[in-house]
Formats: sequence, C-alpha cells, structure tokens
Amino acid sequence: MQAFHAPLPRRSLHPATRVAFTLLELIIVLAIIAVLAAMVVPNLLGSQKRANVKATQSSINGLETALKLFAADRNNGEYPAGGQEVFDTLLATEDEDGKPVDPYLEAEPLDAWNRPFFYEYPSNKTDANKPAIWSAGPDGQDDQGGGDDVINWGTA
Repeated sequence: MQAFHAPLPRRSLHPATRVAFTLLELIIVLAIIAVLAAMVVPNLLGSQKRANVKATQSSINGLETALKLFAADRNNGEYPAGGQEVFDTLLATEDEDGKPVDPYLEAEPLDAWNRPFFYEYPSNKTDANKPAIWSAGPDGQDDQGGGDDVINWGTA
C-alpha cells in the first residue's frame, strides 16, 4: 500500500504576500505615539515639580529636627542665632571646647534643586520661638519666603 503525502506548500512569489510594514503604517504609529507623548509629558513635568517641593519640605522638617536637638543638647534650649552659617555649626564634629561630638547633619543641607537653604533666627517671618528656614524654590530666586519659595511657616 502506498502512503499518501500531502503536497508541500509552495512559496508564493505573488506581491500580495507581505513581510514588513508599509511606510504609511509606520507614520501612523509614530503619529499616535507623538499624540500620546504630548498628552503625558506635561503631566509628568508637573509631577516632578510637586515631588521636588515635597522633598524640599521634608528636608526642611529634618533641619528643624536637627536644630531642635542642637538647641536641647548644646544651646540651653535656644535655637542658634544667625543665618546660613548656623548649618556649619550643625555639621561640626567638635564643640566650642574642641571636644569631639557627633554632628547633627551629615552633609550641607541642600534642597531638591541642589541649592542651599536659607536660615534666619530670630526672625519676624515666624513666631518668636521658631527659626525661619526656606528654599528658593523651583525658580531659584530667593523671594525671602514669597513667590514660589518653599517655607517652614504659613504659606508662600
């Protein structure tokens, strides 16, 4: 008995057989991607700004905690008076007598935009017993707590 063999499919040389996308199809896909990107990118940029503001507010809270610890440990319960040079005091590894101490900060405090914070104590920006700490904010312009500055008192 003879076995039946199905005929093998032939490769068609007919032009209707496609192997790749047409240029028109690629252009349509790229246009769709461009439209989606145009809708999503502005939202992502706004999210980054909000995230930087929140990260800066968190850093300010950490600075306030370090200042409270310093005040309680080494400054008779008073916040250190002055400006940004106070941060150097929090970074010091020796006290005023030259004895080794643990620093209250590990590195120079910077906001989310890698710029230094501003400090003022005593300050008329806050209540009498709290230092003013602020960042210049997204625009990088120090508005003394106004504009888009990120602050530790009230609202800017």
